[in-house]
Amino acid sequence: MFRFRKGLDVITLFHSPTAPASMRVHSLLKQASAAAGETATEDQASDHTQQTKSSVQTEFELNVIEDAPTPDQLKSILEYVGENGAGKVVQGATSGKDAFTKWKKDKGSFQRPLTVDWNNGKVVAGANESEILKLLESLPKE
Repeated sequence: MFRFRKGLDVITLFHSPTAPASMRVHSLLKQASAAAGETATEDQASDHTQQTKSSVQTEFELNVIEDAPTPDQLKSILEYVGENGAGKVVQGATSGKDAFTKWKKDKGSFQRPLTVDWNNGKVVAGANESEILKLLESLPKE
């Protein structure tokens, strides 16, 4: 029976190349993506699964954005984090509506780094490496 292959999950990093924390997250995501790609290649080349140093074994598409999110992206991000998480996304925000208002006035109020798993509706604000790895490890296996 013919079956369509599911596309890769998209992980977006809203990135600030001048912020050390954002650079660390960028490096972590690039390494995890490369390690997952190596694991997939090794799995295809042999019958037995080989472990890599990374616990992330699901390939994903890494999208790095240095600009502010679009209004639709921000709306989705705020839905993912919920009302209590708005302040982690937009500096000083107390609710989703407040976050949108502050963001419209000053796009620089958007907090970076921010890692978003669009396919599974998850967000990690900041540079918490263990939370980012947990997000990547939770990606659905094929």
